[in-house]
Amino acid sequence: MPLWAIQVSVALISFLETMLLIYLSYKGNIWEQIFRISFILEMINTVPFIITIFWSPLRNLFIPVFLNCWLAKYALENMINDLHRAIQRTQSAMFNQVLILICTLLCLVFTGTCGIQHLERAGDNLSLFKSFYFCIVTFSTVGYGDVTPKIWPSQLLVVIMICVALVVLPLQFEELVYLWMERQKSGGNYSRHRAQTEKHVVLCVSSLKIDLLMDFLNEFYAHPRLQDYYVVILCPTEMDIQVRRVLQIPLWSQRVIYLQGSALKDQDLMRAKMDNGEACFILSSRNEADRTAADHQTILRAWAVKDFAPNCPLYVQILKPENKFHVKFADHVVCEEECKYAMLALNCVCPATSTLITLLVHTSRGQEGQESPEQWQRMYGRCSGNEVYHIRMGDSKFFMEYEGKSFTYAAFHAHKKYGVCLIGIRREENKSILLNPGPRHIMTASDTCFYINITKEENSAFIFKQEEKQKKKGFAGRGIYDGPSRLPVHSIIASMGTVAMDLQNTECRPVNSSKLTLPAENGSGNRRPSIAPVLELADSSSLLPCDLLSDQSEDEMTQSDDEGLTVVEYVKGYPPNSPYIGSSPTLCHLLPVKAPFCCLRLDKGCKHNSYEDAKAYGFKNKLIIVSAETAGNGLYNFIVPLRAYYRSRKELNPIVLLLDNKPENHFLEAICCFPMVYYMEGTIDNLDSLLQCGIIYADNLVVVDKESTMSAEEDYMADAKTIVNVQTMFRLFPSLSIITELTHPSNMRFMQFRAKDSYSLALSKLEKKERENGSNLAFMFRLPFAAGRVFSISMLDTLLYQSFVKDYMITITRLLLGLDTTPGSGYLCAMKITEDDLWIRTYGRLFQKLCSSSAEIPIGIYRTESHMFSTSEPHDIRTQISINVEDCEDTKDVKEHWNIKTSHHRNSCSSDQSEHPLLRRKSMQWARRLSRKGNKHTSKTAEWISQQRLSLYRRSERQELSELVKNRMKHLGLPTTGYDEMNDHQNTLSYVLINPPPDTRLELSDIVYLIRSDPLAHVSNDSHSRKSSCSNKLDPCNPETRDETQL
Repeated sequence: MPLWAIQVSVALISFLETMLLIYLSYKGNIWEQIFRISFILEMINTVPFIITIFWSPLRNLFIPVFLNCWLAKYALENMINDLHRAIQRTQSAMFNQVLILICTLLCLVFTGTCGIQHLERAGDNLSLFKSFYFCIVTFSTVGYGDVTPKIWPSQLLVVIMICVALVVLPLQFEELVYLWMERQKSGGNYSRHRAQTEKHVVLCVSSLKIDLLMDFLNEFYAHPRLQDYYVVILCPTEMDIQVRRVLQIPLWSQRVIYLQGSALKDQDLMRAKMDNGEACFILSSRNEADRTAADHQTILRAWAVKDFAPNCPLYVQILKPENKFHVKFADHVVCEEECKYAMLALNCVCPATSTLITLLVHTSRGQEGQESPEQWQRMYGRCSGNEVYHIRMGDSKFFMEYEGKSFTYAAFHAHKKYGVCLIGIRREENKSILLNPGPRHIMTASDTCFYINITKEENSAFIFKQEEKQKKKGFAGRGIYDGPSRLPVHSIIASMGTVAMDLQNTECRPVNSSKLTLPAENGSGNRRPSIAPVLELADSSSLLPCDLLSDQSEDEMTQSDDEGLTVVEYVKGYPPNSPYIGSSPTLCHLLPVKAPFCCLRLDKGCKHNSYEDAKAYGFKNKLIIVSAETAGNGLYNFIVPLRAYYRSRKELNPIVLLLDNKPENHFLEAICCFPMVYYMEGTIDNLDSLLQCGIIYADNLVVVDKESTMSAEEDYMADAKTIVNVQTMFRLFPSLSIITELTHPSNMRFMQFRAKDSYSLALSKLEKKERENGSNLAFMFRLPFAAGRVFSISMLDTLLYQSFVKDYMITITRLLLGLDTTPGSGYLCAMKITEDDLWIRTYGRLFQKLCSSSAEIPIGIYRTESHMFSTSEPHDIRTQISINVEDCEDTKDVKEHWNIKTSHHRNSCSSDQSEHPLLRRKSMQWARRLSRKGNKHTSKTAEWISQQRLSLYRRSERQELSELVKNRMKHLGLPTTGYDEMNDHQNTLSYVLINPPPDTRLELSDIVYLIRSDPLAHVSNDSHSRKSSCSNKLDPCNPETRDETQL
C-alpha cells in the first residue's frame, strides 16, 4: 500500500507537469503535441496509476515504468544544453553527440533487459543478469544462442528492439561521424590546460605546403632544448593530403596540432591559445601570383596577433621591402627580396656567398658525406656542420683567458687553440653586434662573443677536462698554444716555428699589390719564412686600417689609364633617394651629378651619348647582368652592396639590368645616382637581347626567379622555363658564371643537367642516402649548389626559424650581406690565393698572417678542383656508323627554341627574312642538290664534295653553337671578336669549406672569405699613419676583380 501511494503520487505530479508544458508550448496544433514520443511515454507511465485510484482491481496490472529511462535521457539532454548556455561554453557539439549516443545505447539495453526479464516469467523465468547478457549478445550481433526467449511476447519485444536499434543507432552514428570529420578539418582546440602546462609555438600561414612544413619542423626540432615544445599550425585552408599523411607519422603526430582557422578571428586565436604561446611565426605565401597582396595578408595577420596577444613574440616573414615598415613592431622580421638580392650581388664578387650563408643558417651535425669515398665530400660535409654560436666571455673557456687583449689576438689564438672562429662581439651596454671590430677593441668579461664552430662550447667540455688533467701533470710542451692542442704533431711544430718572429723581419709590400707579402729570411736559407705575431694590444705605428675616403691610389689611377677615355670622378656619399621606407643607409660610390634617365638605357642612344650596345661603352671590368621580370624595389639592394664605399673604384663592375618590363620612374630616380648602372628591356630566352646587353663581356649572369612563373598547376613545374633557358645559355656561353634563383630547391638537380653522366648519378644516390639519414641538407652535394651557382630563397626560411633560439642570426646575416652597416662593424669580402701566396702553406698560418698584417678574420675557403666527369654521350659525330643526310637538321631545334627575332635586323645575304637558314642546313641542301648530279661532275669534284660533307658531320656541337651566336652578332651589327671558342668549365667542381681546420693545406686558386674591419672606424687618425698602414695590408683598396670572381 505505501509503495502504491508513492507511485500514484509521482505519476500524478508527472501528469500535471506534462499537461502544463503542453499548454505552455501550444502553438495552434494540438495533434503535434499529442503525438510527440515524450508525451506518449508520459501517458503510458502515469495514466494507469491515476486510474487505479478509482478502480482498485487495476492495481495488480504491470506497468512498464522502465520506459521512464527514455524520458530521463531527454531531460539530461535539455539539462546539458541549459548548462552550456548558462556558462557560455562553445563548440560542445561533439560532446553532446557522444553523450546522446551513449545514453541511447544504455536506454536500449536497459529497456530490453527489463522487458525480456518481465515477459519471460511465463517461460524459463530468466534472471535479470541473463536478460542483460542476452541483450548484449544480441545487440553486438554475436548471437551465441545459449539464451533465447521462449514465448512469443518476449520474441516480439526482441524484434521491436532490433528494429528500433536499426533506425536510431545509425542516425546517431552518422551525426557523430559528420561532427568528427568536421572537427578533423578544423583541427579542434588546443586546450587551456595544455597551454598552461606545456610550451607551444603557433605557425600562421596562408596555405601549408609539405616542403614548408618539413623545413620548419626539421629546423625547429633540430635544437635539443625545443624537443618538448608543441607546434600549433593555424591555417585557413583545409589540410593537404600530403600534410595529413606526414602529421600521422608518430614523430610528428604527438607534437604538431593542425587548426583550420584565420588569424584575423579572435575565436581562432583563442583556439590556438595564442596568448599563452612562446612565439608566433607568420609566413608569407611566396607562390602567390600577387606578392603584394600576400604581404598585405601577412601584415593584417601580424596586426591581429599583436592586438590579441601583445606579449607574444612575433617572427614575421615579408616578401617586398616596401612593406617591411608596417611590421616593424615585430621582434624579428626577414624580408625575402632584401636578402635575396643582396646575396645574389655578393655572389658576383664573393663566389658562393649564397651557399656559405645557407650552410651557416642550417642546423647540421657535420655528419653529411662522411661515408663517401670522395675526399672533397667528406671535408665539405664536415665543414658544413659549422654554425654561429654565442657565449658571454666571462663564462667562456674558449675566450676567458683573452680578457684585456685585442679582438684580433683573441680571434687568432682561439682559432689556433680550439679551432673556433671568433667573428664578432656585442658590448653589454650596447645592443649592436660588431663583426670584426678590429685590433683596437679590447675584450672585456661582459662582452658577448659570436663564433663559428662545429658545436657550441657547452658541448665541448671534454676538451677542458683533458686540459685540467694535463695541467695537473705539469704539462710543459705547450709552446705558443698556452694549452693542449687538437692539431696533429706536425701542425704543432709548424705553428711553434711561426712565433719566433720579429716585426723587423716583415717587409712592406707595394700598395697596388694583391699578394701576401713574403717576409725576408733570417740567416739560414733553409729556414722557412716567418710571420709576424699577432699583438695583444694594437700598435698604432704598425697597424692601422686604410682610409678609403682618401685613397690616393684611386686619384693616381687616371694617369695610367688609356689616354682616349674620359675618366668620370666618383664621390662617396649616401644615396639621395631610397625606393622604399626602411632601407639601411649605406655609404656608396656615387656620381657627382645624377645621370639623366635616357642615359640609363643601354641599348638606345640619346643626345648625351650615341652608345647602343655594351661594346661601345668600352668597360674595363667585366659586366654583371641581372635578368628580372620587373624592377622591384628589392633590386635596389642588388646595386648597393656592389657600389659600397669599401670597394675600390677599379673594382666596380658595370651592372646591366635585363628587364622584361620597363622600369618605373621612381626606380630610375633611385638608381640614377650610381655609376655604371644601366637597364635594357629584354628576356633571357631571346638571344638578341642577351647579345645586345653584352653577355659576351660579362663574368656573371644572375637569373632572378620571375613572379609570374612562381605558381603553376603542378607545383614543382614553376621552375621549368627558367631551368631550360639557363641550360641553353650554359651551352651557348660555357665560360659564363650563371647564378640562378629557383622557387623549389629540389629542382636544382636539373641545373647543368647531363643525363648520362655517371658522376651526377652517383651524387643523386648520395642525396637520397643523406635524406634517408635525416639530413636537413640533403641537396648540399649537388654540384651547382656547392659551387654557388643555384639558390632558392626558401633555403633562408631557416634563418627566421633559428632566430627563436639564436636571436642574433638575422642581425649577423644582414651585416654579412651588407644590408645593415653598423659603425665599427666589418664586412664580408674575398681574396684569391695565387702562386706567390702559397708560401703561407696552411689555413692556420694564413689566419695568423691576416690577423697580424691587416686585422682580417678568415671564415672559410671556396675551393675549385679539377675533376673528370665520365659520360657516355658522344661528343664527336665520327662515332656514328651510319650517316643520313636527310636527317641532319639539328640546328633547327636550337633556332625554334630561342625564338630568334629578326624583324628589326635585315640580312644582306638573304632576301627572305622569315626563312633564314643556318650554315649547316644550307650546306646540307647544297650538298644534296649536287649529289643528284653525279654524272655531270668529274671524279675530282665528287671527292671534294665528299670531303666537305664529311667535315660538316665532324663539327662538334660546340662549333655549331658558336657559329649560331656569331651569325646573330653579325645580324645585330656587333663585332664577333669578343666571342671566341670558350672553354668549358664542366670538368671542375667547387665547394665551400666553412672554418676549416688550421692545418688545412692552401691550394692554388682558393678563394678565402674574409671579414674585414670597418675602414671608417678610426677615420679620425692622422693621415700619415693611415698611409703607412696600407703597406702591411692585403690590399683591401685594390683587389683585382677578375681574380676574385673568375675561377
